[in-house]
Amino acid sequence: MIEEKVIGIDLGATNIRGAVVNEEGLVNILSRKIHIKGTEDEVLEDVFWLIDNLIEPGIKAIGIGVPSVVNVKEGIVYDVIHIPSWKEVHLKKILEAKYQLPVFVNNDANCFALGEYYFGKGKGAVNMIGLTIGTGLGAGIIINHHLYAGKNCGAGEFGMVDYLDHNYEYYASGSFFQNIHQLGGEETYELAKNGVDFALSRYTELGKHLGNAIKMILYTYDVDMIILGGSVASAYSLFEKGMWERIHTFEFPKSIEGLKIQTSTLENSGILGAAALYQDART
Repeated sequence: MIEEKVIGIDLGATNIRGAVVNEEGLVNILSRKIHIKGTEDEVLEDVFWLIDNLIEPGIKAIGIGVPSVVNVKEGIVYDVIHIPSWKEVHLKKILEAKYQLPVFVNNDANCFALGEYYFGKGKGAVNMIGLTIGTGLGAGIIINHHLYAGKNCGAGEFGMVDYLDHNYEYYASGSFFQNIHQLGGEETYELAKNGVDFALSRYTELGKHLGNAIKMILYTYDVDMIILGGSVASAYSLFEKGMWERIHTFEFPKSIEGLKIQTSTLENSGILGAAALYQDART
């Protein structure tokens, strides 16, 4: 729960979305296409437009999630995915100077985890992981009720850990289908929904790789709960069995007895989590 009114912004690959968030959740949602091929200033204008149309009396802060590496303390974003002009943007400094409000910047996977922790299935968890499975494999980490981002906002980059001949992201994300079987995830999903055997077996294979990734995560962070988000999570029933087959080979069986793995049902988790950056910093 967020006790104050905060603007939450989710800067995505093609759109920027935002809302005013309070203890009841989302009050208003606005969206705008980003000038992804534009200059740094043109993209900033998209951000300004959104904030200008959301700001109102009583707003305490602005939180923004971006798909990039972030210097959290300084609020600097580097090499934003799909926005070539955003190589190094001092976003916190720019927005605080313009709006005279505290601004909190973090990456999108961390915002997903915070959104689940404050508003979704993560409520009440002490230690949890928000694992986003889409084209890539990202994660946000909640430890002792707080987001753990690491020194350079790099904590939770489990997908980059070496695995087999590549890394976990290569095998345990939606890219797996094209990488290994040269057939895209959407096509494989449609075939699997229709009961095609080879497509179903590929989802089982994906589940086993994901189970290995989750074992690695559990050896690193002994968490209570893992919440799966991202486009691939909607196919959970197709890879669940393979995933748990590998998790049940965990070396310490007692440690996974109470482990909960659930899929996100929270809408707008990125916006909610961006707003929750303010709450996380205060508690």
